[in-house]
This record gives sequence, C-alpha cells and structure tokens, in this order.
Amino acid sequence: MEKIKKFGTFAGVFTPSLLTILGVIMYMRLGWVVGNAGLIGTLVIIIIAHVISITTGLSISSVATDKKIGAGGVYYVLSRSMGIPIGGSIGIALYVGTALSIALYLIGFAESFNAYFGFGMTVTDFRITGTLALVSITILALISTSIALKTQYLILTAIAVSIVSILFGTRDFVPETVSMFATKGAMHMEFVFAVFFPAVTGFTAGIAMSGDLRDPKTSIPKGTLWAIGVGLVVYIFLAIFIAFSVDSETLKTDYNILMKMALFAPAVVAGIWGATISSALGGILGGPRILQAMSMDKVTPKIFAKGKGRNNEPVHALMMVFLIAEAGILIGKLDVIARVVSMFYLTAYGFINIAFFLENWANPDFQPTFKIKRWIGLLGFFACFAVMFKLDMLAMLAALTIVGGLYFWLQRKEVKIQSNDVWRSVWENIVNKGLKKINANPEVNSSWNPNIILFSGQSEHQAYLLELSKTVSGRTGIVTNFKLIVDKKNTMPLKKTEQIVSDEVFTDLGIFARQIKVDNIYTGIKNIATTFGFSGVEPNSIMMGWPKGLEDSKEYAEMTETLLYLDYNLLYLDFDKKTKFGNYKTVDLWWRETDSKNAEMMLNIARFIIASPRWQNTSIRVLFVNNNNVDDAIIYNKIYKLVEDLRVNIAIKILDNAVQQTAFYDLIKENSGSTDLTLVGIPNYKIEQQAEFIVKTNQLFETIGSTLLVKAANNFNVLDLNFKEKPQKN
Repeated sequence: MEKIKKFGTFAGVFTPSLLTILGVIMYMRLGWVVGNAGLIGTLVIIIIAHVISITTGLSISSVATDKKIGAGGVYYVLSRSMGIPIGGSIGIALYVGTALSIALYLIGFAESFNAYFGFGMTVTDFRITGTLALVSITILALISTSIALKTQYLILTAIAVSIVSILFGTRDFVPETVSMFATKGAMHMEFVFAVFFPAVTGFTAGIAMSGDLRDPKTSIPKGTLWAIGVGLVVYIFLAIFIAFSVDSETLKTDYNILMKMALFAPAVVAGIWGATISSALGGILGGPRILQAMSMDKVTPKIFAKGKGRNNEPVHALMMVFLIAEAGILIGKLDVIARVVSMFYLTAYGFINIAFFLENWANPDFQPTFKIKRWIGLLGFFACFAVMFKLDMLAMLAALTIVGGLYFWLQRKEVKIQSNDVWRSVWENIVNKGLKKINANPEVNSSWNPNIILFSGQSEHQAYLLELSKTVSGRTGIVTNFKLIVDKKNTMPLKKTEQIVSDEVFTDLGIFARQIKVDNIYTGIKNIATTFGFSGVEPNSIMMGWPKGLEDSKEYAEMTETLLYLDYNLLYLDFDKKTKFGNYKTVDLWWRETDSKNAEMMLNIARFIIASPRWQNTSIRVLFVNNNNVDDAIIYNKIYKLVEDLRVNIAIKILDNAVQQTAFYDLIKENSGSTDLTLVGIPNYKIEQQAEFIVKTNQLFETIGSTLLVKAANNFNVLDLNFKEKPQKN
C-alpha cells in the first residue's frame, strides 16, 4: 500500500499562508494606502491590522499544540474546544467566506489580465475570464493537491522577483518631501483601513490544510507565525520604500504605479497574477477540507464527507466550493460581498481568540507545548470586534446575525462528538470562584436570597407547591426538591446517578431534584437539613406542605425543634384543592406585634411574588391588628415607611381590636376568606404547645384559601412593630 502524502511546515502552512497575505492588496492598493494615510498613518494601519493577525496566530498556535488537530483547520479547533454549535456556525461562515473570497481574487485577476492583454473590460468579460481561471485551478486541485502546492513555489518565486524589480526600478516619481500624515483630499482613515485589512486575513490558509500535515502541532505554529512575521516585514518595508519613492498625489490616483516604476514591468504583472491565483488556489484547497470535516461531524450533509484516493481528497466538497465561487463570479459586483466576507473572517478570528482565552483560563486539562499569556487571546477578541464595529457596523450585525442563527440551529440539532467542550470548564471555574467570593463575604443584614430545600412527593397538587417555591425564591434563588422514598427493608442507599431526578417539570421551572431512600420521613428531613449544602450557597429555608393529622406526632415535633435549632426559615403551604391560587390577584400579609422578624420575611416574599409573571398584576395588602388602641395614623405611617424601604407597592389596612379583642385567627377568617394567597407568621411557642397550635391552625385553613405559614430565621431584621404610645414628657 502506497504511503499517504503528507506535507511539512514550508509547503503545507508557510507557503499557502504567505501567498495569501502577499496578495492583490500589496500590489494594487498599498501605494494608494500610503498616498492617503501618509507614512506614519500607513504604519499605524499595518500595525493595528497585524495586532489581530498576530494575536489570532498565537492563539491558534497555542490551541493547536494542546489538542490533536484533525482535518478542518479552524473548524476543528473551535469545535473541539468550544463545542459543535460554535465551531460549526463559525466553520460554515468561514467556509462560505473562503469560497466567496475565491471569486473576489479571481475577479481581481480578471481585471489585471484583461487590461494587460487588451481584452474587454466589462463585467461580462471579467465573468468569462474569472470562470476560466476558476475551472483551471479546480482541475489542478482535482489532479493533485501535491502538484497544486508545488506550483505555489513558482508563484512565491514570481512574487520575490517582482518585489526585487520594484526596489531596483526607476526613481522618476521621487517626492520633494515625504508625507508623514494624511494630506488634503485624502480618504478617511477608517475607509483606508477597510481597504487594507484583507491583506492580513490570509494566514489561516495553511491551518486549513491541518489534515494533510505530517506534524500539525509543529507545523501550524511555525508556519503561521513565520508567514505573519514575513508579511509584516514586507508590508512595513514596502510602505517606507513607496513613501520615499513616489509623491502622495500620484499614489492616490494611480493603482498601477508599482508596475510603472518597476525595473521590469512584466515581473510585477507576474507577481499580481501569481498573488491572485495563489490566493484563490489556497481557498480551493482549504475550503473543501473545512466542509469535509464538518460533514464528518454531521454538521453538514454526509455526502460532503466522502473523499477519493489514498489522501481522501474532498472531491464532493470541492464541487460545492466551485459552485459558490462561480456564483460570486457571476454576480460580478463583489464589493458588498467582500465586506460581509471580511466580517465573517473577523468573526472567526474573534472566536479563535476567545476560545484560547477560555481554554487557558478555565480548562485544567489545557497543557499546550506552545505557551503564551492568556490576555493575548482576550486582546485579539476585543480587537476583532472593535475593528468590525469601526469598519462597518451593519455588515458586522449581518455577520453576527447569520452566525447566531447557525449557532441556534446547530444547538437544536444537538450534534454530539466524542469531545468535551470548554463551556463546562468555564462554568465550573465561574462557580468555583463565585463560591469562594461568596464564602469570603458572609451575608450580614443583606437582602434575602432564598436557597430552599423543598420536600414534595408526587401528588395532584405537587405542581402548585413547586410553582410557589420557585416564585418565592425569586430570580436568583435556588430550589432543590427532595423526594423521600421510605424503605425500611433495604438499607443500601440509591446510587449517586439514581438520586438525580431528570424530570421535565423540574427542568422547566429551574428546580434541582433529588430522591433518596430513608427509613423514616422525619429522620430523613432532619438529616438532609443538617448535612445538605456546601460552602458559599448554604440552604437557608425549608419548604413543605402543611401537615395535617400530626398534632400528636412526637417525631414531627422533634423534627420541627431541630429545624428551629438549625435556624432555617420555615415555609409551610396549606394548599386549598378547591380554590388553588384563585386568579393570582390578591395576597394578604398578616402582621401582629410579635411578628417583627416574620414581617420582614413576608415583605421579601411579596417582592418576589409580584416579580413573577403569574402574579405581576396582584394586589397586596398588609393587615395589622391594633390591639392597643394606638392612633391608626401612627401605625399607618410607620408601616408605610417599612414597606417603602423594601420597594413593595401594597395597601395597608389597620384592624382596631382593642375593644373587641377578637381572636387573631377569627380576624383572618373575616378579612381573608376570598384571598388567593394569605401569608401568616408562625409565633414563638414552646415545643409542647405545638399540638395545640396545629389544631387551631387546621381549623383556620378550613375557612380560607391557600395559605403560606412563615417562620423567619434570626438573620432577618427586627421590624419595629411596637405601636404602644410612649408617655409624653412634661
């Protein structure tokens, strides 16, 4: 069996990258850039553009030396580090951009070719020449990738000869003074930068050949960075040479000035043709390999994954590239397409940089042999999107919209590969650092952020308990539901994987769910309350359904005593099966002088309730029982200030009870009989009085709708609900 042909650093990465960098911009527009921006302005443009190419080259090189690099270049790197949705969306965008850029290069070739031989200069003429050139390089790529790559040596030689010819050319255009900055009538720097920037977008041409390299981990860093470095030196040197050799006015108006000043003009023509053809050839070789790699991962249709020959040449993918490139050539007017294509390249480069940064920052398994500082990736990411915004905000939004659409499509498609993406490591790192930060700053008199342990078994009204638990936990609160399975025979616990409950009901509400085996419900609750949780997000509240028929249960009394001792907030819901939560329109908060901590907790719960979509149009009342004949205005003003501080829009009702001395529960029956949800505080009582409290409370629940009993922990503030009139001083 004949050995598969693989390429080294020079042929596989350096040459295709450099030939794409030293392209048509260098020959046809570098002089124009110098004429409009001046020498200093041009050097600034070159340096800013290379900040993006260098940071991206460093980032891709570092990632390439950490993971096994397969076929597909940038797509492969992104999909294995950031997951298929991002890798695939950027890969598709980069693939289409690569295919359309072939059309851009060939139209440029057609303009130069037709002008040199005196052929037609209409759009139709360019289409014909461009199509013939596309067919030629496609046939060359079909015959042999090896031959196609070897022709690049000839093109590289032609470019080198053309540069020498320019350097030793005529000095008929030497200016009297060199323009260091933009002169009168020059184009805006943003526009000049936009024209120049495509010159530095070719360094990924070699990365796209990753599947055909003998040693991609070595070749990609060396070849890419050398190509970027040589390109930077050439552009800076040529810019200085041009500025000192030709006056700015000539540079602004004559795109062919390098040809005119050259020692041997045909050498420059050969360089231009070689640059445009080689750039197109790099696209025709690299583009199909991106599509083939995506098809192997089932991102794109499987037909494009098929290859031919011992090197598995991507013939089907090549035909698709041909069709897209031909469509671009037939359109003819590529200025709009070129702008969007540039945005796709910049988007891809931005995500390459952020992929490296996230891998370096979050992934403990990221051990590249080519090590760089992580801030380089972050710099490249922001530079890419800053340049995109500055060049063309609409084109940037169009590119991001398309890439975003592809991302959500692939996410819904749920393509899976045998590779862990970086996002899990990112979230784990964020959670780890967040927990440390929270733990280092313990909660002291801060707003209540509920972390609820919920006990609910399967029943016809479980959904309502789950719904209310999520409502009172607010937007950032955590709810963990425990289902307790009583099993006194088998003492072996459930496996860790079996304890996790993956149910659509819990997922939709954003509630974590667990199930565990216990030999006693109340002992199980005590054990969970004592041990569950971890540093930084300790649970602070227990919620469950209100117990009925347990007034004489010693085990229940002991459980309650333990929960109070652990200083949990207690929430007991008595759910009315007939009225449920009514129309979600009315909520009553019942206060008394002994409810100082419970009152603040109720206000916090009210704040979360009205933020919930189901309860957003509800009316909330605070009902205070005035047992001491205090002026209602004094009570009202004091409660109003307490309520105002917590930003809860409520009505206040004072019930004068000094004379009648009606029982508290009787007042609730009279005023909250039709309320959708009533909140009542659990008073302080001795544990031996629990049975009496449960009996009276059960009688109350028979006459009103759904009720939430609350018992606040000690971390809540004491609200001053003592409204006894103070004696006036003489």
